[in-house]
Amino acid sequence: MAPPESTEVLQPILKVEELRMHFPVSQGFLGRVSHHVKAVDGVSFELTRGETLGLVGESGCGKTTLGRMLMRLYTPTAGQIWFRPDADSAPYPLATMSQSELRAVRHHFQMIFQDPHSSLNPRQNVMDIVSEPVRLQGRSHRQDMQERVLEMMRLVGLRPEFATRFPHAFSGGQRQRIGIARALILHPALVIADEPVSALDVSVQAQILNLLKYLQRQLDLTYLFIAHDLSVVKHICSRVAVMYVGKLVEVAAVDRVFARPRHPYTEALLSAVHSPDPDREAQRTRIVLEGDVADPVHPPSGCHFHPRCRHVQDICRTAEPMLQEVEPGHRVACHFAADLELIGAKI
Repeated sequence: MAPPESTEVLQPILKVEELRMHFPVSQGFLGRVSHHVKAVDGVSFELTRGETLGLVGESGCGKTTLGRMLMRLYTPTAGQIWFRPDADSAPYPLATMSQSELRAVRHHFQMIFQDPHSSLNPRQNVMDIVSEPVRLQGRSHRQDMQERVLEMMRLVGLRPEFATRFPHAFSGGQRQRIGIARALILHPALVIADEPVSALDVSVQAQILNLLKYLQRQLDLTYLFIAHDLSVVKHICSRVAVMYVGKLVEVAAVDRVFARPRHPYTEALLSAVHSPDPDREAQRTRIVLEGDVADPVHPPSGCHFHPRCRHVQDICRTAEPMLQEVEPGHRVACHFAADLELIGAKI
């Protein structure tokens, strides 16, 4: 399969095409596959160099699975992932590369994990934790490696004398800074942040988000930021992709989505966002969705969201809407995206 053609100016750092991850479910004495969990089901998007794309949705929608597929922790069932870490290289087909081929390019993309406690080895000190990617890559001598670790610690706001301490000696926010330093020690082009602040206190969340924005400017990073809290996405992301039961339902600039969502599911997510303005908060209308998230093993026919949608019509039950552009830069998977007047959020 040939790489997608594009001009130099428009070439994205990441291009995902019809990506699928269907986990087989076995039953019976012989362990035969009876059905599949469609965790990710036909996802396509592009990520521009230097931007932050937020990926949001309820628990179980497939966003973490998608992030792990992009890291090649999972091998996709189908689809393609084109990754171009710099302007001088040809796109790498990550979805079809072997593990040996991936080792040569893995330093270009790294991951920040959700839980800063369980993602750190309690038997290693900070120096060992942060330097581990360098050691695995065999890319530095010991003295140079120590200098790199101390430099990265300063960059993420950790004092160099902390290098000999172990994870239990740090707060949650400091542990996440250690995890960020470990992810950035190899100077990756792309960072996938899987809910990196959801386990932290609100006051610490703001500090880590500001740190990530600072590091993006300093190191020329591109982020895929996975979250379930749209107020966090508003703070750090330039664009947002809303995911529901393995599919993207809306992709647009953050400000545009907050001002005028075009998908009823996005509207419901926005209705849960609190406003710091007491007057606006008093006027906020909370949309409570009925029923449960659709089963990814046996998703509903037509639009997966139709059993919970306030605007459902007959066509929604039978015909699946495609993700189409309703205005420049704004894609929506809804039959009535151009007609509905949905409520945004002001924060």
